[in-house]
Amino acid sequence: MTSEARRTQPRAHHATPTLHDVARVAGVSLATASRVLNGSERKVAESFRERVEKAADELGYTANASAQATARGTSATVGLLVADIADPYFGLIASGVARGADEHGLIVTVAITERDPAREVKILRALRGQRPQGVILAASRTDDQESGTVAELAAFRDLGGRTVTFGPGGDRSIRIDNRGGAERLGREMAALGYRRAIAIAAAEGVRTSDDRLAGFVDGFGAAGGVIERVYRGTFERESGAGSMKQALADGVDAGTLVFALSDVVAIGAMTAIRESGRDVGTDIAVCGFDDVPVSRDVTPQLTTVRVPLSELGYQAFRATVDAEWSPPAADLEVLVRESTPGISTIEGAE
Repeated sequence: MTSEARRTQPRAHHATPTLHDVARVAGVSLATASRVLNGSERKVAESFRERVEKAADELGYTANASAQATARGTSATVGLLVADIADPYFGLIASGVARGADEHGLIVTVAITERDPAREVKILRALRGQRPQGVILAASRTDDQESGTVAELAAFRDLGGRTVTFGPGGDRSIRIDNRGGAERLGREMAALGYRRAIAIAAAEGVRTSDDRLAGFVDGFGAAGGVIERVYRGTFERESGAGSMKQALADGVDAGTLVFALSDVVAIGAMTAIRESGRDVGTDIAVCGFDDVPVSRDVTPQLTTVRVPLSELGYQAFRATVDAEWSPPAADLEVLVRESTPGISTIEGAE
């Protein structure tokens, strides 16, 4: 093959189409193509817009996210920080955020903090560089996180982004009445005749856990119930199982109620009870918090407090994009199921 023939042979691969290619095929200036595809607020004639979009589609051109962020001042993304994406609590929140983002043509960037204050600050700083339209903090936080996190949220705000937090701290806040919901649960359990309970909570200082434990103590104690022991761990299923094994080793009488700070922790405790040869419900009662889907699938079904997590995630997204926004009323509902059948059903209970 001659050198001339080689030069005229098609290449085995095609280069990624550029904005210059789009402008050439559409017959417009590079500036016009950029305004159409990179989200500039400057007006472009509809006929030019149609030609540019058609050329981009034919060429398979994908807009450069960095260029879009420069043109708009923000990117077409929303940042979501969760503690653990494997936890259905955060998965439900994320599903609501994703639903809202899809309606607005935005993409959700999910980051996992692992409840590490330093990691949360590092992630917020990295997200700030990506210029998302908003950032949502859904992770349970402690007082130790406040200084660094508050500084990063303020820096993000200075760039024109909006911050939304579950709990205080953001431009807009999603409030869950963890204490009030747990107090109602405690009263319901006392009404079923339970008077002795042990609690499985997270480390002291974790707000969600502290609020739920305090609320349950208030509600259960108001009717004469007593929290005999508190075991502390994490929000993970394995922590619930480990804490329950320790409680069983310490001794748990028939008719005792176990209050776990979340459904995931409660399900871990239920597994430990069964593995010890004891029965859930008819021997040791168990209740949780959140009403994640699996709480209805376990046997016996788990008594819990329903939190509308997916809807709250959706409202958190709306808080990042809506000019006018009001905090949603998160109605919590106590759901009594077979894991707490009442003290009268338990043999040997006092």
